[in-house]
Amino acid sequence: GTGEDGQDGYSPNGKQWALGGDTFVVGCEIPDDAVVFPEFNELNPDMHDPTNSTKYGIYDAHCGLDTLKFAWGHDEYMYRMLVANNASIPQAGLDMIRYHSAYPLHDEHAYKHLLLEEDEERINWVRLFNKFDLYTKDGSNDLRESIEDVLPYYRGLL
Repeated sequence: GTGEDGQDGYSPNGKQWALGGDTFVVGCEIPDDAVVFPEFNELNPDMHDPTNSTKYGIYDAHCGLDTLKFAWGHDEYMYRMLVANNASIPQAGLDMIRYHSAYPLHDEHAYKHLLLEEDEERINWVRLFNKFDLYTKDGSNDLRESIEDVLPYYRGLL
């Protein structure tokens, strides 16, 4: 990526640690069993912080989804732009955008100890939305298998 899309490894306040597509809750322990390449968690400076490296970190038990802070990425950027511009998207739609890449949250149930009971319905909307994600993690939408079918179309564009 580039600096314009926030994918160059830097945030406005300096280097964003190990930037990737998936997002996770910051301010508490990164769950090893819920992220891709957990062997790199130990390299994150936050994991050596006496507060940020604990199960609850800066949060209270069951503080709720709206209290949590997430690693910066394209989803968080889009969510904040929509909210700042008073977009008429309902809360479920905003949640789908904001938490789309938070796989530890919606796929691995990693932060149940931080969520409220009513947060589960919001997360279910994200799960429903992600079924239509072009780049799902399970490989069921693998377009590489049909490249021969689409190649003539793209050659025609050239």
